[in-house]
Amino acid sequence: MILQCAVLFAFMALGEFVVYFTGVPIPSSIVGMILLAVALKLRVVREMWVNKISDFLVKNLGFFFVPAGVGVMNCFGLISEQWLPIAGASVVSTFLIIAFTGRIHQLIRKLSAHRNELYRE
Repeated sequence: MILQCAVLFAFMALGEFVVYFTGVPIPSSIVGMILLAVALKLRVVREMWVNKISDFLVKNLGFFFVPAGVGVMNCFGLISEQWLPIAGASVVSTFLIIAFTGRIHQLIRKLSAHRNELYRE
């Protein structure tokens, strides 16, 4: 399990280096996880190297939201003052994400069906 943690931390560190040297405006943890996903897809990293630690982290995911929840509790004054813009942004962003995801899904299904037709010929 320590080796699996080391693999995850190595990709997080790699994400830090990428963001630091390129100045990409994306969180380094996201860059690291994208690099890990690419490495898994290219089979540079094997799934068995990270499966136990990733299962553990997913099973305990709720625990990692506790600090964020405490942070929100510390901002109740600001939230009570700005509840309308927060609620509006939440509703609008939810509809945009649903619409964007649906559009991408339709596009992928169309491209997949077109590709399957090409291989049948």
